[in-house]
Amino acid sequence: MLPVHTVTYLQQLQALLTDVGLWQQQPIEASALASSAPFACDTMTFAQWLQFIFVPRMNLLIEQGQGLPGTMALAPMAEHLWQGQDDKQALIAFLQQFDEYLS
Repeated sequence: MLPVHTVTYLQQLQALLTDVGLWQQQPIEASALASSAPFACDTMTFAQWLQFIFVPRMNLLIEQGQGLPGTMALAPMAEHLWQGQDDKQALIAFLQQFDEYLS
């Protein structure tokens, strides 16, 4: 798995989140980042988790030359949260593709 492709995926994720109005311009409260719950579901939305935790951590792994996760399951969470929301279907499909790429 090449980091350059992963960077491209992360950039595409940001673009898709922006397109559907889920990319937040304001920083999130530092306390929200301290959550230990899956997807920090007790302190932020899934989209915020993608923006403020997932993307930065993936970028850090790439910058440090560390291995990337061998399996991902972002799409099931997206499907659960955004089912029936037509404007989010491209984002869900992208996350399915990203999961497959990382697996």
